[in-house]
Amino acid sequence: MFKFKPALPGIFACLAFCLIPAAALASEASDSPAVVAAPVAAEVPAAEPVQTIELKADLPPLATIDLTQSPDDLWERIRRGFGMPDIDSLLVQQQQAWYLARPEYLRRVVERSRRYMHHIVEELEKRGMPTELALLPIVESAYNPMAYSRAHASGMWQFIPSTGKTYQLDQNWWLDQRRDIIASTSAALDYLQSIYEMHGDWHLALASYNWGENAVARAINKNKAKGLPTDYLSLSMPNETRWYVPKLQALKNIVARPQRFNVSLDPIPNRPYFQTVEVSAHMDVAIAARLAEMTIEEFLVLNPAYNRPVIPDKGGASIVLPAEKVDVFLSNLEAHDKPLTSWQAYTIKKGENLDSVAKKHGMTVARLRQVNGINPKMRIGPGHTLLVPAKGEAGTDNLLAVNLPVAKPTVGKPVAKGSRRTKTSSASKTPGARKPAAQAAAKPQAKIPARKTPAKKVAARRPAAAN
Repeated sequence: MFKFKPALPGIFACLAFCLIPAAALASEASDSPAVVAAPVAAEVPAAEPVQTIELKADLPPLATIDLTQSPDDLWERIRRGFGMPDIDSLLVQQQQAWYLARPEYLRRVVERSRRYMHHIVEELEKRGMPTELALLPIVESAYNPMAYSRAHASGMWQFIPSTGKTYQLDQNWWLDQRRDIIASTSAALDYLQSIYEMHGDWHLALASYNWGENAVARAINKNKAKGLPTDYLSLSMPNETRWYVPKLQALKNIVARPQRFNVSLDPIPNRPYFQTVEVSAHMDVAIAARLAEMTIEEFLVLNPAYNRPVIPDKGGASIVLPAEKVDVFLSNLEAHDKPLTSWQAYTIKKGENLDSVAKKHGMTVARLRQVNGINPKMRIGPGHTLLVPAKGEAGTDNLLAVNLPVAKPTVGKPVAKGSRRTKTSSASKTPGARKPAAQAAAKPQAKIPARKTPAKKVAARRPAAAN
């Protein structure tokens, strides 16, 4: 976590100049911050002199680094892999001031990142990509895999539905892989590699990630036609994109030399935090968590993609567990001789409605809507298939433990073709169903066997590591 030493005389002097919307800070009050909304460039008084942060003058000498040894601290590993050219501008200084003025925000973000960052660094190094990109989810979502923007961008890497589909992220009744830690990371790095190859410049690649590669290409061509430079700082772009790379640069500066900014970074162990386990049967999220001896909340932090309280078996489903919980899960699964799911599929009959179905299965209408991702504007009638408690299971804690969000109607402006997303919301929202109403009401893609598969017959495969 970030810990701040006694305040320096001038460190907060620049904060009055740093114009960051209050909504960005308000979003953190819920501990689910979204991407900080971009300040409007016009609000920055160009003629006013920039106040600077007072830095420590007595910095310790740089230590000799043995590159033949893998560091114990993941932060050091990240520093060694920095590969992007630095930029120095007023915007970077303002973003540094903003982050440094909010140590609690940084502490929460870094604490969340501990679960995911090692995997991301591993994947970056495998691809030969600069490790600064491990800091990008801070800019995108504050490392919150449940972040959801008003442009319908979802997950830690903030994919809109169309780009998610382009990069094979499943978005269906059962799950949304834009929130999946492993799948979304792979897709994000694929996308970043693609747009880097397009531009040959990481700053332009990042601008494309935020604004859309087609929009960046048009801005480049416009400058070329005028005989102007085509680097990131020279392009005309929306304010959100203008501030995008400076945010990452500010974080890079802080991580590179935390002592320079009077910041202490708690070490992150340079080892995998999690592993994946494959299971070959439908399983309640609540049961999977219990078998791993985890709370539901802990389990969903690593498995945030599920829309329903059931993990579907689609040719070998994978769950993500803390490395130290894998053996516990496998041992408890082997000894478990009860059904793995408390749910079954039910098709609404003629003359039935949600009220009658809920009453028939011992549920409230609100709970039935929540479990099935039904918002009040959806039309549900005969022929629609719902998840309901299996016979005799209405009173079990398995049915109540998973508090999935209620689906929300589609709102906001459409996203321009070729763009990953439009401007993000200034506050993170827990996602509900990420589809138009007509799609969200579709039938499940698989039937749920309520009480047929005993755990002892379930194959569970343990890989060496997820990363």
